[in-house]
Amino acid sequence: MITLAVVAGTLAGALHMGFWVLESLLWHRPAVNRLFGVRDQPNADALAGAFFNQGFYNLFLGLGAVVGAGLVARGDTTVLLWFCSLFMVGAALVLLATSRRMWRGAVIQGLPAVIAIVALALS
Repeated sequence: MITLAVVAGTLAGALHMGFWVLESLLWHRPAVNRLFGVRDQPNADALAGAFFNQGFYNLFLGLGAVVGAGLVARGDTTVLLWFCSLFMVGAALVLLATSRRMWRGAVIQGLPAVIAIVALALS
């Protein structure tokens, strides 16, 4: 089960870092705006700052999950992976509660973290 927790935690971290790329680095592209439900350029410009900040939240949370998975793999501690995984699931639930259109993103962000939590709990 530890191996599953490590793989799921690493995947969850990588996905969150991918959202950082979309939200902070590629936000100026209309195709990325449409992924997040933003259809016009003035609205995209108005939301750029918020998505830039949200992207860095995803970056640091993703880095925490990857480092936490590395610590679990070494047999050191599970605390960081527990924290990041629980935080990711909570963030996915908030995303789902605030925007029903974003349910796919919530599942993509939350499912690997749920798998990591279950694997940690069973190990």
